[in-house]
Amino acid sequence: MDKSADHPATDSTPQQEASTPAAETAETVESVAVSEPQEASASGPKASVRSKAMLLTKVGIFCFVVGATTSAAITLRPQLSLSPRQMVADLPPSLDFRALSQKLPLRGNEAAAAIPKMGTLGAIAHTVSIQGLGAFPGEISASYLCVASPQTGGSNSNAKGAIVSGPVNPVFSFFTQAVDPSFVSQFRAAPWPSIHEAARTARVPVLMYHDILPEKEVFFDVTVEEFAAHLARIEEAGLTPISFDQLYDHLRMGAPLPPKPVLLTFDDGYVGHYTHVYPLLQQYQYPAVFSLFTGKLDGDVAGRSTVTWEQAKEMAADPLITIAAHSVMHPSDLRELDDAALQREVVESKQRLEAELGIPIRYFTYPEGKYDERVAAAVADAGYDAALTMSNDAEWFAGESDDLLSIGRFGQSQLERVIPEAWEGLGMEVVGPSTFDFYSPIRVVEQLETEAAPLALITGGRPATVHADSRYQLEEILARTNAIAAVDGAFFNLRYLDSNVMIGPVLSQATQTFVPGNPSENPLLDGRPLALISADEVKFIPFDHSEHNTLRGIQSEMSDVTDAFVGAAWLVRDGEPQSAASFGTLFDYDALRHRAFWGINNAGQPVIGVTKGRVDSVTLGELLHEVGFRDAMMVDSGASTSLTYQGESLVEYVPRPVPHMIALLPEAEAQGPCPLKFEDAPIIEASWTDTN
Repeated sequence: MDKSADHPATDSTPQQEASTPAAETAETVESVAVSEPQEASASGPKASVRSKAMLLTKVGIFCFVVGATTSAAITLRPQLSLSPRQMVADLPPSLDFRALSQKLPLRGNEAAAAIPKMGTLGAIAHTVSIQGLGAFPGEISASYLCVASPQTGGSNSNAKGAIVSGPVNPVFSFFTQAVDPSFVSQFRAAPWPSIHEAARTARVPVLMYHDILPEKEVFFDVTVEEFAAHLARIEEAGLTPISFDQLYDHLRMGAPLPPKPVLLTFDDGYVGHYTHVYPLLQQYQYPAVFSLFTGKLDGDVAGRSTVTWEQAKEMAADPLITIAAHSVMHPSDLRELDDAALQREVVESKQRLEAELGIPIRYFTYPEGKYDERVAAAVADAGYDAALTMSNDAEWFAGESDDLLSIGRFGQSQLERVIPEAWEGLGMEVVGPSTFDFYSPIRVVEQLETEAAPLALITGGRPATVHADSRYQLEEILARTNAIAAVDGAFFNLRYLDSNVMIGPVLSQATQTFVPGNPSENPLLDGRPLALISADEVKFIPFDHSEHNTLRGIQSEMSDVTDAFVGAAWLVRDGEPQSAASFGTLFDYDALRHRAFWGINNAGQPVIGVTKGRVDSVTLGELLHEVGFRDAMMVDSGASTSLTYQGESLVEYVPRPVPHMIALLPEAEAQGPCPLKFEDAPIIEASWTDTN
């Protein structure tokens, strides 16, 4: 974890990591037991009297504190007066360790397991205060979370799958939930033909095919067997073929796309498009674009086989198929035509296709991809919304195009290359910063290439946290939950190798327990981001040790809070990447390190991730802003940086074990006020015997 020079560190040297609990405990006891040395004095009896009076005062205070503490402990847990062996003898054989831990004095990491949990309840109903034990110093609020509010029926009363708004105008909130996001996005469309900023973060490949036939005749032909294998590979890799209309709405308005989108296009109107391609598209239910030049259908251009007007009409009537104009005579270079000839190629092809097929023709495909500003202007004047191009020298994703009149494509031979890179982006801003979507599918990008360092990202689902009873590899903690993805969480104390003591207060659905931070450390955290999570929103607010170290304090910020913790620093705040000055004295914020982060994207979806290389904090904030975060928080980084999905680590090294994680629950598991389930550690029953 990135640490400050003026607060307890979470990163350490190997020597620090190797320090033993026994040694550190001995140091602590010794420092308390030894009184301060007295200065030599020549004042004789008076100094002696003062010294004795001070000593008696200290002893009196000590006795009072011990007596009060003992009395409170006896009142709250009278069974602690029994010996462990006596208590075990009184227990029924079927009693599990959670019940057993209620009767045994607990050590270190056993304290979390002893906290009562109410897994079927939700928003906080009441609290019980007990004296902190072992790894939990100070007072603990054992909070019975997840009790549904009788007035509202629970904080998650919205319909399943709805986009949930925070505290915004209720009329606008209803409007937002009632319409499709792509419709809302029309109010934020980029000036035509510019590409929307949100679309720049996605990587949508447009694949270009020509003839599909039983045997190749030229190098860019594809056999029917090969094309069928391509579709099977697309399905296997989880790509989602989209329509040209979907791509246009995304590029123009930032409309969201399905996971790993790809657009399939077929040029020139060969008969194989009807006899071979069209049936396979129907079989897979994949949309596609067919670019037709009318001279070929009319028989004015000699050459290979061609679809007929009747076949074109049949395909055009299918919602899967988009027909684009590809000129009249397919000249090799539109740039070489005079104005009149250019006008005929772009205007008459549109008019003829619309008349014959009875549909609007919105898109144009440049023959051989050749165009310039004059050609593009003619296409725009003819009324096309967008145009496809190609280049023998370079290939690029749709969002990397100059504008809507120059959408780039990849050759069909590049399918394997684009499969790992196809990515829908992090989403557009549908309404504003008060909008959250905790029911979108969970999507994984294992390696998003950027100029500074690759990123691994997991987006979607519903966020929750786990404060475990000790330190584990992230996959081990995740396996004890019903979540499917997680990133390492808040920073923690390295005093003990098995410590779960956090820096700053923490509240987790896993224990349903608010644990305050160390009062001496908390002031050093002021101003750092405090993450507050409920069933339908997330807040990132500056931590204030005088306000936020109690359950009541964080409930005053979010009444139905279920999870809370303090992060290292803001990387993106209210849609803006953070400058170097914002990191203050944060240790190594400017160093090149592996870093972990989480936040909310512009579509209101939670995102967790790590860098796949070393990067400084300022650069990371800029990267996350570019890929669509509206708020991002750096969490425990350095040696702890870890990310896991469905039991598999997405980092190439063995990270340091951690006690805290931020998890994502899939839609099926995300219902109710507190849906996270957390099982006890399987080996915990063996540890209590050491207390004898």
